[in-house]
Amino acid sequence: MKVAVIGVGRMGRRHIQVVQKMNLNLMGILDKNIHSLRLAKEECGLKDCQLFSDIDELFSVAVPECLIIATTADSHCALTCMAAERGVRYILVEKPLAVSLDQCELMISTCKKFEAKLSVNHQMRFLEQYSKVKALMSSRVFGGLNSMTVVAGNFGMSMNGTHYFEAFRYMTDEEPFEVSAWFDNEIVLNPRGAQFEDRSGSVKVLTESGARLYMEIGSDQGHGIQVIYAGRNGQVSINELTGEMVTYVRCDQYRDLPTTRYGMPSEITHEYITPVEVVDSTAQVLRALLSGDNPVSAQQGALAVRALVAAYESSENGGRPVRLDAVNDCSRIFPWA
Repeated sequence: MKVAVIGVGRMGRRHIQVVQKMNLNLMGILDKNIHSLRLAKEECGLKDCQLFSDIDELFSVAVPECLIIATTADSHCALTCMAAERGVRYILVEKPLAVSLDQCELMISTCKKFEAKLSVNHQMRFLEQYSKVKALMSSRVFGGLNSMTVVAGNFGMSMNGTHYFEAFRYMTDEEPFEVSAWFDNEIVLNPRGAQFEDRSGSVKVLTESGARLYMEIGSDQGHGIQVIYAGRNGQVSINELTGEMVTYVRCDQYRDLPTTRYGMPSEITHEYITPVEVVDSTAQVLRALLSGDNPVSAQQGALAVRALVAAYESSENGGRPVRLDAVNDCSRIFPWA
């Protein structure tokens, strides 16, 4: 299968490694930045004939069967629609899917029209620290997942927050229903360019059944990613950067007691699981797209963007809860990278 990668910054080079690891035919990489092309060539052992700075030149060689778009989010829509119209069969886009909800819908409808398969690189379902915790929390022992709390350094609502919107949907098997947010006044500048910015602060997401996601990523926090999952009978705590996992669950004889008996004796375990990594998990996202087996759909990527837009609307209205089906800013362009 002929594959091309557009955008070869840090994450784009990880995509090149994925293509090489999967033994796919990397027909070319594209970037307007010559320094980025040379760095990718050296780091990934590429040939000059695989380097392109003009998209028409790339497509004149051959139409790739699969295109990976790892550019900044402001170009995702145009590149995706162009690729679908030119006959690319599979398209994998970095997150966030686009910089507006209208762009997300245009990407989805264009790919449907030209029969291209579109996926977004939300890898959570393929990471052990989500799949393993989901199995634990859904068991009778833990009694179901009721809340997910993310306390982290200032990693950005769009840059990483969208991952947690999708993770929450995956963990609960429910779509987000309502979002409340309180953004910090400070703007998170992005090293990819002065035109890009992100937000920090606090977010609460609800599903219709009442499951909760809390994200606390204030601008005054500068270290780590800790996630705590809570169910009726216990908790799971994950240090996502080290892979340390601690579980606390009521001993069997106390599991039917009321939740007010929160201090009952518990079984505690400590173990290490695979920390967050991007190459192997991205390879699984790409395999799922190509095989059609549990792919990360563009609709799921658009849902994460809708939750993010709802967070902006909520914060701009003093933290007022915003239902996802009542989001107004579908055409608004956001400065996400």
